[in-house]
Amino acid sequence: MAAIRPRSTVSAWRPPVPGIAEVFHARFTDHAYPAHVHDTWALMIVDGGRVDFSLDRERHGAGVSDAVVLLPPGVVHDGRTVTEAGFRKRVLYLDTSVLPERLTGAAVDAPLLADPALRERVHALHLALGERDPLEAQSRLAFVRERLHGRLAGRGEPAAGTVPGGPRLAVRLRELLDARVVEGITLEEASARLGHSHPTHLIRSFRKAYGLPPHVYLTGRRVALARGLLLAGAGPAEAAVEAGFYDQAHLARHFARHVGTSPARFARSGRA
Repeated sequence: MAAIRPRSTVSAWRPPVPGIAEVFHARFTDHAYPAHVHDTWALMIVDGGRVDFSLDRERHGAGVSDAVVLLPPGVVHDGRTVTEAGFRKRVLYLDTSVLPERLTGAAVDAPLLADPALRERVHALHLALGERDPLEAQSRLAFVRERLHGRLAGRGEPAAGTVPGGPRLAVRLRELLDARVVEGITLEEASARLGHSHPTHLIRSFRKAYGLPPHVYLTGRRVALARGLLLAGAGPAEAAVEAGFYDQAHLARHFARHVGTSPARFARSGRA
């Protein structure tokens, strides 16, 4: 009796994160992409199986490993399954505000980037996109971009311990976050408001000063705001929206981590 092959599945969406045109998660068992081009960068990690692809008429193969696949815009490529089990992949389609087209040649020369730190950053970015937390996703995208620039343009990351901007920059960013707890703020806007052009510098300055990244600080402030709203009689759904969370489920996930119980139980304990 022949083994039952896994069913092919696809999930795609456009997140509210500047620079990411599309998020694409898929399991393919027998799909073969025809030769085609994108007008975006395709940043891929393989979570299961193996995929074979051609880029600019050179064939490559990628499986589950520490490698990241980066396909540049405007360059012909294809893709196909290698084994009967197929493959699972997660892809980010990034526009040229994240990576300029001048780096295309470097990507064509080496589309497989064996970089465990980069793969972990891409994985963490996918998790943040699934959580629907724009500031966390923007922060993680900034560090993915920095790592990719370092690999393609030959520039390393800032040396450990050297955080541009200093404590004053961290204080000013905290003031911005405190003033925008509910509506939030993008890294691009924060950089412009603070006269600082590098989002990763903002994040490093904040982490060095306060011991946590800006998106974690903002989530904590929102949880604290939701606690007050719940104790004042708001329902979990209302408290979620008024505290700046995407929806009630988004609040519940973070609330349980911070408080150790659900928003509904917390509210009931106050009434009791």
